[in-house]
Amino acid sequence: MSDNKTHADWRDKLHEIIYEADTPAGKLFDVVLLIAILASIILVMLESIKSFDDKYHTFLNISEWIITILFSIEYIARIITVKKPFKYIFSFYGIIDLLSTIPKYISLFLAGTHALVALRALRLLRVFRILKLARYLGASNQLASAIKASRAKIAVFLFAVLIASVIFGTIMYLVEGEEHGFTNIPKSVYWCIVTLTTVGFGDIAPETPLGQFIATIIMILGYGIIAVPTGIVSAEYTKAGGDDKKKTSNTDSEQLKNIQLNTQCCVNCLTETHHDNAEFCFKCGCKLHHD
Repeated sequence: MSDNKTHADWRDKLHEIIYEADTPAGKLFDVVLLIAILASIILVMLESIKSFDDKYHTFLNISEWIITILFSIEYIARIITVKKPFKYIFSFYGIIDLLSTIPKYISLFLAGTHALVALRALRLLRVFRILKLARYLGASNQLASAIKASRAKIAVFLFAVLIASVIFGTIMYLVEGEEHGFTNIPKSVYWCIVTLTTVGFGDIAPETPLGQFIATIIMILGYGIIAVPTGIVSAEYTKAGGDDKKKTSNTDSEQLKNIQLNTQCCVNCLTETHHDNAEFCFKCGCKLHHD
């Protein structure tokens, strides 16, 4: 009985350190984890530089393996410290943690796949929880809602731009011809899109006066076209902000009041966002911290 209690206490303590950031040990773990993630990303970037890799390949490889093994141990620890392992394994962060760990192992069989460890950058999303930046997510949520509300208008606009690109591309194919690099209509449409978006790779360029005149018109249109999606989203963003103000005059204060700054995570169902003084999970009723 005592051994079972000791085992449970050990798992609960480890869970608190790994999944939460309200204790000194939890904060230290998360800070070290973030540093390790950043270090691994930097190592992968440096390894992609041939001159640097030729000189320090052994150091880079050993360092990556050390970090990968540490992440593997952390992944296993996250699984064994929860009552429902599959809940974590198939969660968003669980999948990201797995995808950021296995590329180095896969590289033993498929060369070059270790570069996929750059996926570890997604693990940096935990910084919002660790640094308790939830209070600043309201604006980003409002922007996401504005983009979602604008999707129909933007889709129609992009469809119109695509049609215009096909028309202008076809005209340029007829005006410039194959001798000036416009060898076919798809390639001419590609040039039109590159010009319309003001990217201008320069791999194809009109040489006839009429072609250059048409290109000038397309370039001018490009500036207006770039501004349209921004205007659509901005209008929806402003509208959403106005609607929120109509609902309540104390929206911001109410949102801040409802945001919980603790990082308590249920050991049973991994639910977060509990009230600051909560003792039990609001979703499954499991005790959050064991004395």
